Amino acid sequence: MDWLEQLRWDEKGLIPAIAQEKGTGDVLMFAWMNREALQKTAELGRAVYFSRSRGKLWFKGEESGHVQTVHEIRVDCDQDVVLLTITQTGHEPGIACHTGRHSCFFSVLRDGQWQAVEPVLKDPASIYQ
Repeated sequence: MDWLEQLRWDEKGLIPAIAQEKGTGDVLMFAWMNREALQKTAELGRAVYFSRSRGKLWFKGEESGHVQTVHEIRVDCDQDVVLLTITQTGHEPGIACHTGRHSCFFSVLRDGQWQAVEPVLKDPASIYQ
């Protein structure tokens, strides 16, 4: 059986994907993949996601230059979530978030409010020109 067929895709043919930094273990981002995106990720060793808003493949870093090199692809016990172990390149330290931060998970709930606890490493306006 094809390895892609062993996964549990949702009704839209998508599977959640988590990108985790190899060196630090930081969870950098969450995105979606369709079969083609996951197959290309495995073939290229580079993260390729499916953009639901654009309805097409999204090669991480195609606009920003912040590419994710994939070292390992794992699947959870239910085979319905993918975990990518990646190295984030394109800026030091690596920027994974479109807000110019290292991680998309930069807000923490404190005293009933979401507070940004990670700095903007690069102005998004200078990333996406």
